[in-house]
Amino acid sequence: MSASRTPRTAVAVRHVPFEDLGILAPLLAQRGYETTLLDAGIDELDADAVAGADLLIVLGGPIGVYDDDRYPFLRSSKAAVAARLDSGGATLGVCLGAQLLAESLGAAVRPTGAVEIGFGPLTLTPEGRESVLAPLDGEPVLHWHGDEFAIPAGAQSLAHTPGFPHQAFAVGRTLGLQFHLEADHRTIERWLIGHAHELHHNGIDPRVIREQARALGPRLETLATRVLTDWLDAVEA
Repeated sequence: MSASRTPRTAVAVRHVPFEDLGILAPLLAQRGYETTLLDAGIDELDADAVAGADLLIVLGGPIGVYDDDRYPFLRSSKAAVAARLDSGGATLGVCLGAQLLAESLGAAVRPTGAVEIGFGPLTLTPEGRESVLAPLDGEPVLHWHGDEFAIPAGAQSLAHTPGFPHQAFAVGRTLGLQFHLEADHRTIERWLIGHAHELHHNGIDPRVIREQARALGPRLETLATRVLTDWLDAVEA
């Protein structure tokens, strides 16, 4: 009788309830991951536990990496991310999560004074077209941010949009995405409600994003699942 395989472990850090794992949750379950979901600012981030997980996912949220004074939990988040990157473990950062990764890798993160919210096409760099992001070249993805990161030293820049030249980077077993591949188009209403003030402040009609999610979401989910599957295959190898 063969010994049973130890399940893979994943830690996901969530900053607001509606920006959750989305389509990643069933994908991880199918691959045998036991996932621990931590709510930033409420659950304590244990740097050792984060460093030891097979996979770390740091999700998005409506604050900036530079908001330490107003949101002190960011200090422990940054320490945990730094420990993780030092360990070399597989790490995925989305939006705020990608910005935390970029800062920990020595790159600048700054507010731009503009926002990119809604579905818009992504253009890949030559390196991006050779990466797991290849299926996304020219495809509309969900953007929801106003900050931007610089590309960390030694990392590959993978994608850009007209207003934001740095949309994705990869270094080692770390992937940072400014856009939201994980978002489930079937639950976009949570985003529209949760970000209602931001949408109103920026003059963005939620009906437009709702219709974009209906029209574009199913195809994007197929492409996103392929990208995330290929990335997991690579980091698990």
